[in-house]
Order: sequence, then C-alpha cells, then structure tokens
Amino acid sequence: MLLLALPLSAAPISLTVTVEDTANTPIAGASIQRPAGHLLGRTDADGRFTFACELPCRIRIDAEGFAGNFFELAASETVHLERAGASEQVTVTAYREPLGALESPVTTRTLSATQLSTTAAISLDDQVRQLPGIEMFRRSSSLVANPSSQGISARGLGSTSASRTLVTQDDVPLNDPIGGWIHWEEQPELAIQSVELVRGGASDLYGSSAIGGVLNMITVRPTHEQLTLRSSYAGEGTYDGSGLASAKLGPWGLLASAGTLGTDGYIQEAPYQRGPVDVVSNMHSQNALFIADHTNGLLRLFLRGSGMNEARGNGTLFQANGTRLWRYATGADWQSPRGDSGVLRVYGSTEHFRQTFSSISNVPTGADPSCTYRCGENPTKFVLVPVNELGAAAHWTHPFGASLVGLAGADTHDVRYWDREQSLGSSTTLTNLHDHQRDSGLYGEILWTHRAWTASGSARMDWFQNYDGHQLTWKGSAWAPSATQPTQRDEDLFNPRLGISRKFLVHWAVSASGFRAFRAPSPSELYRSTQVGNKLTLPNNNLLSERATGWEVGVANQSRWGTIRSSYFLTQVNRPIVAVTTNPKSSPILLLRENLGQIESRGVALDFELAPQHWLSVDGGYQYAHATVTRGPIDLGDWIPEVAHNMATLNLHAFKPSIGTLGLQSRLSGRQYDDDANLFLLHSYFRLDAYASHDIGRHLQLFAAGENLFDRSIEVSKTPTTTLGPPRVARAGLQINLQGSER
Repeated sequence: MLLLALPLSAAPISLTVTVEDTANTPIAGASIQRPAGHLLGRTDADGRFTFACELPCRIRIDAEGFAGNFFELAASETVHLERAGASEQVTVTAYREPLGALESPVTTRTLSATQLSTTAAISLDDQVRQLPGIEMFRRSSSLVANPSSQGISARGLGSTSASRTLVTQDDVPLNDPIGGWIHWEEQPELAIQSVELVRGGASDLYGSSAIGGVLNMITVRPTHEQLTLRSSYAGEGTYDGSGLASAKLGPWGLLASAGTLGTDGYIQEAPYQRGPVDVVSNMHSQNALFIADHTNGLLRLFLRGSGMNEARGNGTLFQANGTRLWRYATGADWQSPRGDSGVLRVYGSTEHFRQTFSSISNVPTGADPSCTYRCGENPTKFVLVPVNELGAAAHWTHPFGASLVGLAGADTHDVRYWDREQSLGSSTTLTNLHDHQRDSGLYGEILWTHRAWTASGSARMDWFQNYDGHQLTWKGSAWAPSATQPTQRDEDLFNPRLGISRKFLVHWAVSASGFRAFRAPSPSELYRSTQVGNKLTLPNNNLLSERATGWEVGVANQSRWGTIRSSYFLTQVNRPIVAVTTNPKSSPILLLRENLGQIESRGVALDFELAPQHWLSVDGGYQYAHATVTRGPIDLGDWIPEVAHNMATLNLHAFKPSIGTLGLQSRLSGRQYDDDANLFLLHSYFRLDAYASHDIGRHLQLFAAGENLFDRSIEVSKTPTTTLGPPRVARAGLQINLQGSER
C-alpha cells in the first residue's frame, strides 16, 4: 500500500498516438507499452489510442506481423510500423509463420514481457502455469523440485521425468539431453522477452517430444542501449538478482545478462509424517547469457552462449543433485526482397549432472530409539553423468504468389551420453555406460490463404538411432563388459499434420486440425534410475518411441475487447512410457519404466485474453481433460498419473500511471493421482497470488508480491509420504531501468 501511494515525479498529459503501416493503413489492436513493460492498452479500429503520460513520453508499440519499435513522443502524433522481417518471423507458432488467432487452426498462447514481469511467481515454471491446462510433472515449484520431476504436462497427457512438450529457444531445443526435463533456472529472467505456447502435436515440424505442444522462449535482442537491474528477497530465504546490458553500435548488437536465483527452502514432508531424516529442500543457481549479432540489410548473423550452475538439496541429508550446463549457438536469418527467407542454426551443449540416492528406514536408530517413522537413511548410489550435445537446423520459406507459401527444412540432433555409477552399502559396484543417440529429420509444409480460408499441410520423416552403446563393470583390477549391454535400435517415424480455418462474420472463425507425433525415449529412461522421495524408478533399455495421434476442432472470436477461443481435443498415445509400480512395500518403493498399451486424453478447452478497459486486461481459461489408460494389461480405465481432469486459471492486470500496477493470478486444479495404480490421491486446490509495483520517475520501480495468499496446504506428491507445496511467501524488490534510443 505504501508503494502504491508514492507520487510520480511529473504530472502526465493526455496524448493520442495513431499507429499505421508504411502504406498509411491503420493498425488495429497494436499494443502500447511503457519501456518497463506496462501495458497501457491497444489501438482501436482506426489505429488510435489515447493515454496519459509525462513528457518526454517513451513507449513501445507492437503489433502482430509487424516489427515492434520504441518511440518518444512530445505531442500527439502518427507513427509507422514496418512489416516484420525474417528475424521477427522466426517464432514458434504452429506453422513457423505468423498467423493471427482467427487464421491459426490450432490454439496458441503468448506470455508477454509484461505478463512475465508482473507475476508474483519468481520462477519461470510457476509463471508458465498462468496458461490454462499447463502443469509440471508434479505440482511443486522448480525452486524445490527434483530435476526429474520438471517435465511439462499439456493437453492432459501427463509426463514422466521426460517432458511430452518440447521447449525451444530460437530453433534450439532446451529439453535436457539426459532425461528430457526442463532447466527452468537456465535463462536470466531479464533476457526473456516472451514465451509462446502451441498446443497439440507438432512433430511434423519439430520432431521428437512435441506430442503435447511446443513452448518457445523468445530472447531479448540487442536493438538499443539498455541497462536493467532487478533484485528481490522473499520468505524462506528466497532471493533473486539479475542484470541485463545491451548496446547497438551501427550494425553490431551486443547483449549480456546474468542472474542468481535460489532459496533456503522448507521441509516438504507434511508435518504429521516428518521424521529425523527430513531436512529442508533447497536450490541455489547462477546463470548467464551473451549475444552478439550483426545485421546488414536483410541478413542477420549471431553468436550466443549461456551457462548455468545449480545445486539442490532434495529433502534429506544424502539426497542431493547438481547440474553444470554450457550452451552455445550460432546462425543466420536471411530474407530476400522477393519474400524468400531462410534460417540456419548450429548449436551444442556440454553438461555434467550428479546425483546421490538413498533408502529411508522406519526402524528406530540408536540416536532416537523412540522414532517410529522415517527414522534412518542409508546412501545407496552416487551417479555422475557427463553428456555432449550437437545439432543443426535449417529451413527455407518461399512464397508462390500472394496466397501460397512453401517451407522446407532439415535438422539433426546428436547426443553422446556417459553414465558412471557407484553403488554403496554392503557391496560396492562400479559401472560405466556409454550410449549414442541421433535424431535426423526432413520436413516440408504448404500454407495456403485465400480470402477467409487458411489451410495447411505438413509432414516430417525422422530417423532415430540408438547405437554405439556399451557398459563396463569394475572387476577388482580392471574394467570388463557387463552381462547386460545396451540395446541398439533404429526407428523410422513419419508424422503428418493437416489444418484448416475459415473466418466468417468478420470477428469469428472455425478451425480443425489433425496430427501424428512421437517422443523418443531419453537416455535416462533407457539406462539410469531416478529417485523422488522414497520412490525409485528403474530404467528399461528395451523402450520404444511413444506414438501419438490426435485432432482438434475449435471456434474463435476476436474483437476490440480481445480474443476468445474454445476447442475440443483428443490425443491418443500408443506405447506410452510410464513408471509401473513393481514393489510397493520395499524401501525405496520400486517402479519400472515400461511401454504400456495406450493412454488417451480428450476434453474441452477455453482460452481468453480480454482488455475491457485500456488500463485493465484479463486472461485465463479452463480445461477439462478425461485422461485415462484405454488399452494395456494393467491399470485399464485408471487416470493418467499427475493429471487433474479439471484445471482453470484467471489472471488480472491493471495499470494506471498515477497509481501503479496490480496483478492477480489465480489457479484452480482438481484432484489427481500420484501413481499409475491410482492408490495415492492428491486433493484439489486453489491458489491466489498478487503483485503490485510503482514507478518512481522513469528509471526506478519498486514492487511487492505474495504467493499462496490463503496459505493453502497443497499436496504435491505421495512417495508414499505426503509432500506439500510452498506456504504463503511475501517478496519485495526493486528494478532500475536505463534505456537509450532504438537504432
């Protein structure tokens, strides 16, 4: 309240900006934002928007299909936006081409810089949960979650340690090459411009893992001089600090960003089930990003490098893990005056992952003879996993007249994996496993638009190889081949997709699409164990790729108030890789990864993004997913683990210069089960978060936030003991913005 009551340094005046393209045609729906990311509103049908601002007034204007830009106004005036060039078109929409909500046959959503920065949540995974129907493998935040539980669940398909949704950054996959999970603390928060989500299978253009959809992180580009510093501190010893600096020197652009994020954490075990072995779950991470690019007319060259270091305590003295990850990428974006465009990417990563395993005993110890639950802990295994990743991608787009666009592309993704394990206890065993995976693909797409119609057809052929694998065991004085060796396997996978959309009555459209998609098993699923709590999941080197078939029909409305879209979807996944409980009474509880018969998710979804007032925006949605096992020898008819049938979000964002920003984020999730046999029920929950900020002059912003305001006990897992989500947490911080002119 004190922050909101602070006055501004100058009195604002009323200004009207008219946004047009280079042919002087008004652009309706263009977003007007303050430099710090506050959404002021959108232009009307005549391209006009009136707002209050202090002089000199600096704003950013963005519109779909146009290159965004900064403007400094001294009075009401008309500004012009240019059509987006090749560099702006390389975004993850469903078709690698910018399409509006009424033209796209599938559901897409975007989290803008404003929505990300005005969310109470401090981690990116919790910010992404603003999107309806999106959940991680488990309900816990990445601040305290084991990495193997950080995959994404979309369209009610659930997840394992690997994500069934592909995460990318500028055509570079970010899913961990070891286990397919996501490193949510990898990117500096100030370096993320927006996040785009495409729901439904997209393996026709993106290959493996794109069964539930594609999530793309769009990075800030060095287009002007800028220095931004952001820092905050919260309860549970949670801290966040980040900085970003960029410069534009003629055709050269430079950007550097770094951050640190961590928490001292809390004990996740429910109070009534805690024992002497339970300690706080915590995480401490550091990240950095560097970008250098050179733009010469219609050609852009770039070089990007990033790094992350992370250490986690997973709730007991012995269970811990750490990750050190380096990524690099280079490439080019090109566009010809005739409309042809091309994209080239070469990328790689080097990662070292370490983890310790243990078993929990309920037997009293000498230190505490009266203990009856979770009394002792015995270390069972230490794992060190180095992995190297290399890849390349290229695609070319060519317009065939005014109504037809063709796209052709190819990519390859190569992973070299080592797994070094030492078992602990009465007998010690040393093993060293090496494996090599490669996925190469060719794809093409035709996109046709004519008057009110949009139609697309695309297909991709993948050649997935698992080869050059061998495992050694230490035999006293030398390494010798193990009795069991990794399975060598090749798979050829064909994935098409068709889509059609038709607009009618100006503001309405109906659409339909159908697809095939796949996800290849990760090295972790094939060869290494994972442990969360007292559940140990064993690998299976005979796993095959998951194969999905699905379709979606929808209706959308877009008006001056915003966009509403509803859809009915169905996705069937054959040979899903699931963790099947084999011994529920052992310690730890044993599970085994297997290809089961079939899982199915079908239901309805509603998405909306509305701006009823120029100072107020509301977004959210609802998803009902009937997600069950529909074929197989076990669990037939059971719910897919970790999937709630009902999920909803409602988010509010309000901004007035004289007051500041207020954001509310609410999330409702129905009951779900934590295991394949549906024995461990996780109850439904409602969570409300709030964010408030106030600008002091042009360069300083103060903000405060609160998460889980009602302090609900949110059940995260039962392993078999109940673990809980974070309690109510308050946070406060500041941001300093210094920006130069756009060049």
